[in-house]
Amino acid sequence: MFRPEVTVAAICEDKGRFLLVEERAQRRRLFNQPAGHVERSETLIDAVIREAREESAWLFTPAALIGVYLWRSPNGRRPFLRFAFAGGVSDHHPQQALDHAIVTTHWLSVAELQRRRARLRSPLVLYCIADYMRGVRHDLAAVAKLDRRAAVARLTGGGRRCAGIPVTAVGLTVQARRLRPAPMR
Repeated sequence: MFRPEVTVAAICEDKGRFLLVEERAQRRRLFNQPAGHVERSETLIDAVIREAREESAWLFTPAALIGVYLWRSPNGRRPFLRFAFAGGVSDHHPQQALDHAIVTTHWLSVAELQRRRARLRSPLVLYCIADYMRGVRHDLAAVAKLDRRAAVARLTGGGRRCAGIPVTAVGLTVQARRLRPAPMR
């Protein structure tokens, strides 16, 4: 049975720089958006707000859904179904202890991220930013009430639609039961 790990990511841009966390994962220090797993009975919106606060000490206010992305790690672990949200941050608590795996936070340009491509947690880091920069935005109402179970059910039971949005419209292409990120431009 297809059961991906449901995750959320906060895409925050300020003057051409994006909020990233540097985290310990896979025995390395990698870069990622503030992101993480959706907890039981938590909505996607609640999860992205919580994860951003825990990982960056910023209060994230989601404004739009950028996309829904499915990624299969080359190491064969369960696939990840990522809901990426665009929004702003405020109410920074610089003295707050960050999530245990987080080393620090950064505001990086796309060029700085591309130079760190080998240290990105997954290709989704740049795919989400590319879609954001292309102006891809979907209304939050499409996913506002979805929790982890509902998100997977919509993907697995709804054919080529996720949260009512055609999969191809949110950065994915379908190929023989595998979803792959659309090419970056």
